Amino acid sequence: MYYYSLNEYLQKTFGEKVYKLSIDGGMTCPNRDGTCGDRGCIFCSGGGSGEFAASASLTVPEQLEQAKNRISAKTGCKKFIAYFQPFTNTYAPVEYLRKIFYEAITPDEIVALSIATRPDCLGDDVLSLLDELNRIKPVWVELGLQTIHSRTAEYIRRGYALPVYDEAARRLRSLGIQVITHIILGLPGESREEMLQSVRYAGERSDGIKLQLLHVLKNTDLLSDWEQGRFKTLSLEEYVDILCDCIEALPKNVVIHRLTGDGDKKLLVAPVWSADKKRVLNTIKKALNDRDIVQGKNTEGSLQGLVSELSDLS
Repeated sequence: MYYYSLNEYLQKTFGEKVYKLSIDGGMTCPNRDGTCGDRGCIFCSGGGSGEFAASASLTVPEQLEQAKNRISAKTGCKKFIAYFQPFTNTYAPVEYLRKIFYEAITPDEIVALSIATRPDCLGDDVLSLLDELNRIKPVWVELGLQTIHSRTAEYIRRGYALPVYDEAARRLRSLGIQVITHIILGLPGESREEMLQSVRYAGERSDGIKLQLLHVLKNTDLLSDWEQGRFKTLSLEEYVDILCDCIEALPKNVVIHRLTGDGDKKLLVAPVWSADKKRVLNTIKKALNDRDIVQGKNTEGSLQGLVSELSDLS
């Protein structure tokens, strides 16, 4: 079987390799400012999952230029996606969002805007702005669902119910805005089948999906539970096997934006194997090859580009 990779989608849509430029919009999260919580999701570090973004002390144009220069020097890439990554990037007055989002899409080399946010932070005014922006350049909205199971959602302190995600995804897609859903594999207490249920559910309501290994990081409440032996993280073999099941369970038109992810090595506590990117990528590559899972309809078993594709995903 084949899977629809982000690399294939970008080549098809923009005609060449495209890289993401991570931007910090200087926002927080309703799960941190007291609106629905003050400690964040249980796995979320102090950087709000944006450890690789530029500094929020810089303006958006400055962050873009800095990130673009760094990537261009290594790759020669000429097209980019502006990616608002840390915390909740629609959690601000719409006037402020208008300013920073327009700054992000203004450069000619920016071909799309990607916004990581929560489904409970998409009011009518924000949706209207995203609709406006999407008429200029493609807008992707990344929703951190993580799981469809209520007991797990409560444990990780997600802070919203599943129907909130359903409605947000429906409204965004009705505007022609692409929805990319984040799912974490290996959440405490979840079985393989429960993980697959989340992936299938998200796949039916999304244009793209990000599959992420659960990392235990310093400065998170999850660390305390791990240290007390309340759960174990997945082994590399377990993760890769489940990952392959997830790929096979997804509709073929859903773009896979991520097959794994990097935890900041300064913060990573477990699983330690995830820090060895070369080993992880080679293990995924072999498992996909063993199952005859390939990129694209016309790759005929070739996995060329898999390692670079995974390395490029943020």
